Amino acid sequence: MSKPETVPRGSPLHYLMLTLLATSCLLPLVIMTMTSLKTETQIFDTQWSWLFAPTLDNYRSVVQDNHIDRYMLNSLKISLSATLITLMLGTMCAYAMARFRFLGREPLSYSTLILRTLPPAVLAVPVFVIWFAWGIGDTLSGVVLVYVALNLPFTIWLLYGFIDQLPIELEEAAAIDGCGPFKVFYKIVLPLIKPGLAAAAIFTFRLAWNEFILSFILTNRITRTLPASISNYITDTGVEWGKIMAAGVLIALPPLIFTFVAAKQIITGLTAGAVKG
Repeated sequence: MSKPETVPRGSPLHYLMLTLLATSCLLPLVIMTMTSLKTETQIFDTQWSWLFAPTLDNYRSVVQDNHIDRYMLNSLKISLSATLITLMLGTMCAYAMARFRFLGREPLSYSTLILRTLPPAVLAVPVFVIWFAWGIGDTLSGVVLVYVALNLPFTIWLLYGFIDQLPIELEEAAAIDGCGPFKVFYKIVLPLIKPGLAAAAIFTFRLAWNEFILSFILTNRITRTLPASISNYITDTGVEWGKIMAAGVLIALPPLIFTFVAAKQIITGLTAGAVKG
């Protein structure tokens, strides 16, 4: 006998809870956007008001920065490279863990998941020392490498769940028809785990695009990313909050667009119609 729902769907309390949840998520974005449209005088006004004369001066200052194009290009290079490499390595590792049985498989699986629990801030100092000792500090490839290492555990575990749910009969049938192991992987497995690949890509891209601490300490003025460039607005004379908020809005747009574009893949059925009867 199924347990009755505490809050029935469609009830006023159900919609009230959804409204409160959506408000708590959207309110910081709304406040950030409003602050980016204010002047410094309006920002530091002790009397908060939802009604004010908006201005685009902060956005003009951020966009007209001579280095903004370079920062954006660096962020795109790092985020896309980290996403592609993480997906390639994570998919193959997840498939091996889901389909093969080898010594130390379970300890390796749990140790991989434990590594994901470490916050990036804890790794800042050791990564800084090791990367500069290896000569890859202040380089885009060094930042890509650390982002791949951070996202690979989550990607492996996410895709492991998707691959483990796939009927093994599909791969066996393809093998009987003459497909080799690599062809089975690329022609059968990958098309069926598109929702998992989309979810892993969104997660990896967002973390690589938004991450601040590691990108700040591992880059210089030439290789700096967009989030790290926000530090340019913290000067000896004070903090330019309007420009920081405007830069934050511009930085948040690409991950949001990327999420909406790829969200359809997440809710798509995995093997609907692949195996019948």
